[in-house]
Formats: sequence, structure tokens, C-alpha cells
Amino acid sequence: MLTVRYFAGARAAASGTSSEMVEAAHLDELIQVLVDRHGERLALVLKAASFLVDGLSCHDRAAALPEGVTVDILPPFAGG
Repeated sequence: MLTVRYFAGARAAASGTSSEMVEAAHLDELIQVLVDRHGERLALVLKAASFLVDGLSCHDRAAALPEGVTVDILPPFAGG
């Protein structure tokens, strides 16, 4: 299990959820689990979002997510 934390527009797209526990082996799987849970509105946000794994930017969606990590989902913010 890992912790997912939503920020700004990602939180709104996840119906106001600020964090939740999820089981996923890598980012691609995590994204699919989250879309299945929260729907297409979140899917659109996730396409443009940045992901931090225990505070470090992660661009490799096939990289393993170790047990117990925290994944922060950061949508694009205004002006950036």
C-alpha cells in the first residue's frame, strides 16, 4: 500500500479527497486505479500532472513504487 495525496485541481477532480491509500506497483497502474475510482475528470488532470514519490519528481511511469511511499499529485498551477 502507498499513500496518494492530491493537491489543487487534482483534489477537486477526486471529489475533494485530500489523501487515500492505494495498492499499485508503478505509476501507470496507480493512474489506472485512480481513474477507475474517481472517473474521467481526474483522468484529464492526471494527463498533465506531475508526480512526486517521497518528495522526488518521477517521470518514469514504469518505475516501481515501493511499499509505503507517498505519491503527491500536482496538477499544473496557474502561470506554470
